[in-house]
Amino acid sequence: MITIVVYSLLLIAITPPLGAYMYRVYTRTENGRLERVVYRLIGVNPDAEHSWRRYASLVLWFSAASMLFVYLVMRFQGHAPLNPDGLAGVNPYVSFNTAASFTTNTNWQTYGGESTMSYLTQMLALTFQNFLSAAVGMAVLIAMIRGFTRAGTDNLGNFWRDTVRGIVYVLMPLSLVWAVVLLWQGVPQTISGALSADGLQGFAQTIARGPVASQIAIKQLGTNGGGFFNVNSAHPFENPTPITNFIELVAILGIPAALTYTFGKMVNSVREGWGIFAAMWILMVVGIVATYPGERDATPAMQAAGVSASAPNLEGKEVRIGPYESSLWAVATTDASNGSVNSMHDSYQPLGQLAPMFNIAVGEVIWGGVGSGLYGMIFYVVIAVFIGGLMVGRTPEYLGKKIKARQVKYVVIAVLVPFLVALGFTAAAVVLPTGLGGRLNTGPHGFSEIFYAYLSQGNNNGSAFAGLTASGPWYAVTGGIAMLISRFVPLVAALALGASVGKEGTVPFTAGTLRTDTPLFAGLLIGVVVIIGALTFLPGLALGPIVEHLTHGRLF
Repeated sequence: MITIVVYSLLLIAITPPLGAYMYRVYTRTENGRLERVVYRLIGVNPDAEHSWRRYASLVLWFSAASMLFVYLVMRFQGHAPLNPDGLAGVNPYVSFNTAASFTTNTNWQTYGGESTMSYLTQMLALTFQNFLSAAVGMAVLIAMIRGFTRAGTDNLGNFWRDTVRGIVYVLMPLSLVWAVVLLWQGVPQTISGALSADGLQGFAQTIARGPVASQIAIKQLGTNGGGFFNVNSAHPFENPTPITNFIELVAILGIPAALTYTFGKMVNSVREGWGIFAAMWILMVVGIVATYPGERDATPAMQAAGVSASAPNLEGKEVRIGPYESSLWAVATTDASNGSVNSMHDSYQPLGQLAPMFNIAVGEVIWGGVGSGLYGMIFYVVIAVFIGGLMVGRTPEYLGKKIKARQVKYVVIAVLVPFLVALGFTAAAVVLPTGLGGRLNTGPHGFSEIFYAYLSQGNNNGSAFAGLTASGPWYAVTGGIAMLISRFVPLVAALALGASVGKEGTVPFTAGTLRTDTPLFAGLLIGVVVIIGALTFLPGLALGPIVEHLTHGRLF
């Protein structure tokens, strides 16, 4: 419990300095020496302004090229260097799913990292893509914010400059610091192959290792998720000590939280940023309160086996981490579109599963991914402003901009398309034999395994229930399609929204303007997020964790 309190307070404390730093990075007028070198290498003009269509096309083409590169590296890794364990090329279905996953900042994994990916693939394709996808998300957010600060233009800045600055000045320095701390705590960083050793019982075993620390640092800071090893951050080589567990938790939410302050600085109202921060923080705390009690006590099955009711639920959890830090991580990672896990969500009690599933379902907006989480929450802000405008009987306004039908249409598309993708693929999977064949359990828990998978991929989260075999053609292909649609439709909508308000003139603040920097509006925003999420996903949640809770965890 102390860890949870300290973590929450630390998140508040680091938001202003890190947010102010990122504000300076993205608003400085001169180009630094290091970034100028990068611009010359890639042959772009960093000072040219891009319209929203040009900005969006560059994002899409850049992401498509990145995805193709990752796919080819995986397919041909068996013929490439830095493969001391002799791993073969990855099959086309898993390669497609993984390339889509890392390009969209989802990092859903249908494979065991240490037994599937060579060191070259881990470093050149996956770790490198962790930087790119995170930087693109932040760039799109900054571009959209510029639209709210400009008038009479649909230019949103320069895609190349925004992306390069995010990597060079934010992600790279922080990742270097985090990687050094992880190395200090025992996380390996080597290109030597696996080790062979005899265990305490005398059995021979193979100990996988590799360039781990560098990938873990950026996977957390960039809200990428995924992991070098199959069991992710439950593995002692990814997360060996209480210190690494805590600093990785800080890394998961550090940048998404600080970007709210960056937003406030850019729109010249820090109170606006703190209002969004407060809404996200409250929703996170509610998720922790909902998850923690269920893991504090033994499950019904454990009690039936003679375990004391007051014993914690350690099934699927590392003893060195325990149920409390596991619950905090489960909420943080599903709030942040991160996807890394230090315990198996499949083993949580039904109500403990409910909060992470709802966190994902609302669309990575409770902190969310770096950049994408905040522009996702701004979609909800626009909806809340629209509802508030209807209540007071005047045209909705936000940050001095009129919110008209066009802006609302962009927001509705951005919010509803990922929801339709997750629900549509879930509906298909639960009626088709190829979809049902991947689940480990039947009944409500089996439904939850499938539903969680598409919620995770359909909202670019990346965490998994761990009870679903998702490496076959059906889940690999449909999951990849879900990730691509759910990343790029809201992304393009965010740029379109920024440009559409940027072309509008600024309206003065009057006594009749709905204030959006007050606790009242933060409460309205929370209500909008919860109500839209409940109206959309309550039937699915009722068929899964809720009915499983009512049947006392019975397996069918």
